[in-house]
Amino acid sequence: MTAGEKMSDTETAILTKEDIISLVKDFIVNNFLFGQEDEPINDSDSFLGKGIIDSTGILELIDFAEESYGINIDDNELIPENLDSLDNISRFILFKKG
Repeated sequence: MTAGEKMSDTETAILTKEDIISLVKDFIVNNFLFGQEDEPINDSDSFLGKGIIDSTGILELIDFAEESYGINIDDNELIPENLDSLDNISRFILFKKG
């Protein structure tokens, strides 16, 4: 699966943290770093803190997650603990897929 494709029910059933991290990282590199990952993004790196994504980019990331994983992210869930790193967003998506 590539960034921009919606997951099938079969793919969702066997979704792993590593799968999510890989897909989200690809999305970030292609959409915000213009395909260049000059400095590796660690799973725990803060997107905002390291300047990887700005506040507008977070909105794009939310749209990507909702479309790719078939989840709805409520306004009260728009917090750094859910969305500000590869670790955080992967845990959050797995929780939402529950």
